[in-house]
Amino acid sequence: MSTLSIHNPANGERITTLEADDAASVASKAAVARAAQPLWAARPLAERRACVQAFRAGVVRDLEALAQVMTCETGKPIKMSRNELNGLLPRIDFFLAQAEASIAPETVFDEGGMRERIEHEPLGVVANISAWNYPWFVGCNVILPALLTGNAVLYKPSEYATLTGLEITRLLHEAGVPKDVLFCLVGAGEVGAALLAQPVDGVFFTGSHATGQRIAAAVGQRFVKLQLELGGKDPTYVCDDADPKAAAESLADGAMYNTGQSCCSVERIYVHEKIHDAFVDHFVATVKGYRMGDPMSEDTYIGAITRAPQLAVLQAQVADAKAKGARLLLGGARGEGPGNWFQPTVFSHVNHSMELMREESFGPIIGIQKVSGDDEAVRLMNDTRYGLTAGVYTPDEARAHALLAQVRAGSVYWNCCDRVSPRLPWSGVGDSGVGLTLSTYGIQTFTRPKAWHLRKA
Repeated sequence: MSTLSIHNPANGERITTLEADDAASVASKAAVARAAQPLWAARPLAERRACVQAFRAGVVRDLEALAQVMTCETGKPIKMSRNELNGLLPRIDFFLAQAEASIAPETVFDEGGMRERIEHEPLGVVANISAWNYPWFVGCNVILPALLTGNAVLYKPSEYATLTGLEITRLLHEAGVPKDVLFCLVGAGEVGAALLAQPVDGVFFTGSHATGQRIAAAVGQRFVKLQLELGGKDPTYVCDDADPKAAAESLADGAMYNTGQSCCSVERIYVHEKIHDAFVDHFVATVKGYRMGDPMSEDTYIGAITRAPQLAVLQAQVADAKAKGARLLLGGARGEGPGNWFQPTVFSHVNHSMELMREESFGPIIGIQKVSGDDEAVRLMNDTRYGLTAGVYTPDEARAHALLAQVRAGSVYWNCCDRVSPRLPWSGVGDSGVGLTLSTYGIQTFTRPKAWHLRKA
């Protein structure tokens, strides 16, 4: 029997050991889901909506227990776990409110006896290989619209957030989603590989660029729907007319929230030379106020690093930046004690020869670079293979729009950062991935538009 051990990243202790899936069980569950999907799709949308509504009620009812499970297995500070669950509720509301209109049949032409119509059919069986950093957000961005549009789902949560994945599945089953329509697959990379080998109709993955490449290679010759939400090296430019204190406080939170373990964390900051020094002083002062400690404590802001291997990535970026002349202003080392800890780290005097400014950090570390003006800032913001988010801080909306229009990114921010809305598509360019979630487009992505040509006899 295969097993998966779950550990608490804050202290290294084993939480539990679960029975894991293997290639045979994955194939069996995929076959069951395939057989069950047409019956689920045939149910009225109102019934599928009722299941999701009941799921929402279950999240509200069990919120505190669910937050504690997430904190124990990921190291996310408990307040942020609650924030994620509370933030999920308006996303659920959006899906419930928009599902019917998003997939409603549409007549686009009706003249001379010829009628043209678009209808949306479910993809069929979709594979969802999900992430650990925001397991409720990321998982439900796929699972809920997929179910609402009539698909069956084979859901493999990250091995670092499996207990949360099981809770999501439990609540959906309790809410009325048939067990043969939604399966939670337990395991690590080998289970994901077994899932990709199944004859699914769509693959939806959130995670690293390297894993995304392997998934694309595995399914590329099969021409199934492929969506990859990958990483970023998200830049922000602070203009000379910005308030350095307000911008610093906002961007410190954008860089360090969730211990920097967010795809849309601020990972590069460019500051106009006129306010650079004041901005840096305020930024460091803000980060010094962030408490690192027990994720279950109410006053903890910096939690544990979920994946132990990421500590080596952060240490390597620190060493590289130091060797190339960066100035370490704060942190720069692993935290003390058992568990996966890394101090919130701030560098100035950085440049693009450093890994810190080129490769995703996914931790509480940031580089701040001085720039001479808008042109240099835009050039540096675009000097990346990623393109997830980018931002500009300035009181001048026209200036911000002109700058952000030049930046290659799926989402752009004016005087804000690290923000996701259910009403807007979440997508990236370059090595940040293909496809999208959220918005009405993120509902339609789980359907196949069928074109109807209808001529009266």
